[in-house]
Amino acid sequence: MTDNSALDPEDRKIITLARSARARNGVPEGAAVRDETGRTYVAGTVALDSLKLSALQTAVAMAAASGAKSLEAAAVVTEAQAPSAQDRAAVRDLGGPGTPVLVAGPDGALRATVTAG
Repeated sequence: MTDNSALDPEDRKIITLARSARARNGVPEGAAVRDETGRTYVAGTVALDSLKLSALQTAVAMAAASGAKSLEAAAVVTEAQAPSAQDRAAVRDLGGPGTPVLVAGPDGALRATVTAG
């Protein structure tokens, strides 16, 4: 477990938002991204018969659909130890390869920070 108190307050915020989305919607994952202007986009997993998106893919899509030009950071709250290759690709497409992806457990504790690269 990583000490979240060492995180930038804006990074703590997106982890908290991602955790809240997961809990509120009762979905396997919650995610949040922060765009180049500081706006945040929060989403949960989408599991429809005709559409399946991870929480991080959904948050990136929401940012892109809202006019975001880039991402500063992304966060996902999940049981998984790392974001999937598809999740990292979605973040990379909008934010670039150096965009940090914060991975937290369901308790909100930061497990890892990886790049979208």
